Amino acid sequence: MFFFKAHIQFGKNLLKPGIPMMLGIFMILILSACLPLPQTEKTPNTMTVSVEVDQQTNEIIVPINSTVQYVLSQAKVTLNPLDKVEPATYQMATDQMEIKVTRIEENYELEEKVLPFASQTVRNESLPEGQTRLIQPGENGVQQITYRIRSENGTVIQRSIFKTVNIVEPKPEIIMVGVQSPFSPIAINGVIAYIANGNAWVMEGTTANRRPVITSGDLDGKVFSLSPDATKLLYSRSADENDEGLINTLWVVNVNQKDAKPIDTTVTNVVHFADWIPGDNNTIACSTVEARETAPGWQANNDLLILNLTAEGSVSTIDTVIEANAGGIYGWWGTSYTISPTGNKIAYARPEGVGLVNLADGSFEPLVGILSYQTNSDWAWVPQISWTTDEQFLYVVNHLPASGLTSEEESPIFNIGVLSLSSKTIIDIVPQAGMFSYPVVSPDLGNGRNMIAFLQAIFPEQSETSRYHLMLMDRDGSDQMKVFPEEGLLGMDPQDVHWSPMMTTEDTPWLSFHYQGNLWLYDIINGQSRQITGDGAVGKLDWK
Repeated sequence: MFFFKAHIQFGKNLLKPGIPMMLGIFMILILSACLPLPQTEKTPNTMTVSVEVDQQTNEIIVPINSTVQYVLSQAKVTLNPLDKVEPATYQMATDQMEIKVTRIEENYELEEKVLPFASQTVRNESLPEGQTRLIQPGENGVQQITYRIRSENGTVIQRSIFKTVNIVEPKPEIIMVGVQSPFSPIAINGVIAYIANGNAWVMEGTTANRRPVITSGDLDGKVFSLSPDATKLLYSRSADENDEGLINTLWVVNVNQKDAKPIDTTVTNVVHFADWIPGDNNTIACSTVEARETAPGWQANNDLLILNLTAEGSVSTIDTVIEANAGGIYGWWGTSYTISPTGNKIAYARPEGVGLVNLADGSFEPLVGILSYQTNSDWAWVPQISWTTDEQFLYVVNHLPASGLTSEEESPIFNIGVLSLSSKTIIDIVPQAGMFSYPVVSPDLGNGRNMIAFLQAIFPEQSETSRYHLMLMDRDGSDQMKVFPEEGLLGMDPQDVHWSPMMTTEDTPWLSFHYQGNLWLYDIINGQSRQITGDGAVGKLDWK
């Protein structure tokens, strides 16, 4: 009964003025007694630790078994993210320990410098000897350098380059110098584009009418293709060595427009395949790789992308036809693709076989298996393939086994065969052509007639390192004849050769190729070879 009354009385007292305030003070005193109080005098259970921070040293008395972090909190030291503490904050402090806090700051500084333009001299056989002509004035570029500055306790200890960006690319001065030459100008159909010294040049109307279209000096030749109407050029540029993860970049430029600004497709690392869809001047197909530090420098994605361009040439959409995949045997090297003349079919080639791309569901449909070749090195051999104009057959470089070898994959036998899409069989028509034969079908020469140009290894048993002869034959492999070079001259390097566009059946069919760094044309009507350039710098070309 007394307990009940006492609680009632206490409750009534709470309602009186002043009682709540007194109760709050009472509770605060109780809670304060539970918190550790800063030590001001050393006792048997405490120790002295010195803290050096912000050019000051303070001694702190803390309980024994305190951590460095606790000492810093008692010293009211706030650490910034980059600050360095010695010893580490998680360690236990000891008596007379010295704790040092180093304030670290990182700042960034921008600097711009001028990139001086280079001067290039191009020899031209169409100018009188000794005459010079400035065909492109030089312009300096601008490079922006970002420095990372690291300071300790207000003193700069490191200033390093964080990144560099070329805001304005330098434009080289190009001077054309006339040289004496027996090379006579030749009238040509369409446009010939070629790479010389890392720059892109075009010829139109006549081989004497040549002009530069890209002068960046960094074209790597992995991709170099004129659009079907020869108005745009698709090409690849080597990436800067400071750009990690980049091998090259893919670009498009209008070759008809003077001083046209090249357009970055934003697609990177294209090593094996990129080309225009035939009959479509605004659609590109390509395949990509991922950069690697180990040889060969990439891991192939074996994908297939379709780039749709606007009328101005910029990329509007990128569609994935085939997702990244393992790519079969030696898939790390990569799959190559070849588009049919109408653009309705795409064939693929891998070290172990050839097939078609199912464009509806984005899958591979194998046609025939091919014996893979063991290179015993950091590269893989992929069979070269070429469509016939009726799209019913593919010319294929076929690898066959040889007797007496420990491994069939090391066989030196490479034939050119015809693959029927309907029967899925290969009929060999050129024995021992060599692993880099590059068969290519001519345009219609009239009455549905075509010819096949291909390379023949001079030493078929060592076709990997052999030079080659340029050959012609009929579609069935008959009437084979060597057309270049002349007897006694050094053979050609392996390469794609290109047929001239046939505007009418009356036009003269030509073959174009490079030999010892110069552009050559071969007239298949009169059987004459004509050297077109003499600067020894040509390494890649196309003709549309």
